Amino acid sequence: MNIVILAAGMGKRMRSRLPKVLQPLANKPMLEHVIEKARLLGDQNRLIVVVGHGAEAVKAYFKDDKDLTFALQAEQLGTGHALLQALPFCDKNEPTLVLLGDVPLICPETLRKLVEASGDAMGLLTVKLDNPTGYGRIVREAGKVCSIVEEKDATEEQRSIKEVNTGIMVLPTRYLDKWLSELGNQNAQGEYYLTDVIARAVKEGVTVNTALALTPEEVEGVNNKVQLANLERAFQKANALRLMNEGVTVVDPSRIDVRGELICGQDVTIDVGCIFSGRVVLGGGVRIGAYCVLKDVEIGAGTEVLPFCHFDGAEVGRDARLGPYSRLRPGTTLADNTHIGNFVEIKKSVVGLGSKVNHLSYIGDTDMGARVNIGAGTITCNYDGVNKFRTTIMDDAFIGSDTQLVAPVTVGKGATLGAGTTLTKNAPDGELTIARARQMTIKGWKRPVKKL
Repeated sequence: MNIVILAAGMGKRMRSRLPKVLQPLANKPMLEHVIEKARLLGDQNRLIVVVGHGAEAVKAYFKDDKDLTFALQAEQLGTGHALLQALPFCDKNEPTLVLLGDVPLICPETLRKLVEASGDAMGLLTVKLDNPTGYGRIVREAGKVCSIVEEKDATEEQRSIKEVNTGIMVLPTRYLDKWLSELGNQNAQGEYYLTDVIARAVKEGVTVNTALALTPEEVEGVNNKVQLANLERAFQKANALRLMNEGVTVVDPSRIDVRGELICGQDVTIDVGCIFSGRVVLGGGVRIGAYCVLKDVEIGAGTEVLPFCHFDGAEVGRDARLGPYSRLRPGTTLADNTHIGNFVEIKKSVVGLGSKVNHLSYIGDTDMGARVNIGAGTITCNYDGVNKFRTTIMDDAFIGSDTQLVAPVTVGKGATLGAGTTLTKNAPDGELTIARARQMTIKGWKRPVKKL
């Protein structure tokens, strides 16, 4: 089968420099959603994208996708003209499924139903709307489709029809050279409508079969930011319903955003306002507090994440307690039973079993053993302005508050660092190390006063 995605429109009502089909829904372009759905129909299909406005930007975004073919519609003269540009890349012996680059929520199951309904003839996907304003009406005679009439060209009687065209159809490719070349543009828009091929098919005795979309949302197009936001919520609501049906407790289904893949174990709880992107895996019993942002993270069973945490590219063990206001950056691995507290940032570090970093600390480029306690205000000084160096903290070390560890440096097993220490040399195992300026009191010293 040929699959042609029409993606050439300008999208003036978006009021954006970004081409309409690259506008993001769930953190990726609408066109990418459509391409993914198309690929679910089979690996052997030809996939052709018709580009026009912003063609170079669209092709640049998908430059690594070698299975896509791009057809250029240099002038946007309507959907019929757009499909005509794709014809040289189509197999004339196979049917052509036409999809729209700004209809991102189409369900693969609906498309399979349409392809099956089309058989050896023509298939048309329709939907019934309570308010069909703006859509082309499906005109039937004796129950059979005879034509599609666009809103601006419809009579009052035709405008009362509730069944409308979605723009998604399956066409017999062998007829398209003739049908598309004979299209006219004598209409309110002055465009070559692809929908006009329906009347031509009927005239030539080609059966037009229909399939009905399950919901209006899956076939809704996007022309402005309001419609885009509405589809975003529809997409997220569907994600929330899926998660809840799988046993996840979603505290408020209207306040969750899944912008990638979210995999949850049993008895996971997600509070309000959380955003998940990339691939996120939550083990059984994990609790995610309100307004957390997680990207490419794996969290072990039984771990609790308190509100307002931001994790990116991290791996967390079982039964840990994180937050509130903790940040894990790429390359961070936390073992089981770790505690990471408020206003703690960890980057490219390993934190061992049962270790704690509870307050106001930065740990970067560090290998930390088990049962280590990091006092408040501790930082690893891992960057000299040019190069980065690692810090090693062995098992059972105790780091006093307001300590600076100037890498490369090692804190020995069971070592204790006094509060306020600036460590520039290795601290030996099992000993107390203190490196701070001697305390002095200067008697009679007075603060300076402002000169008038």
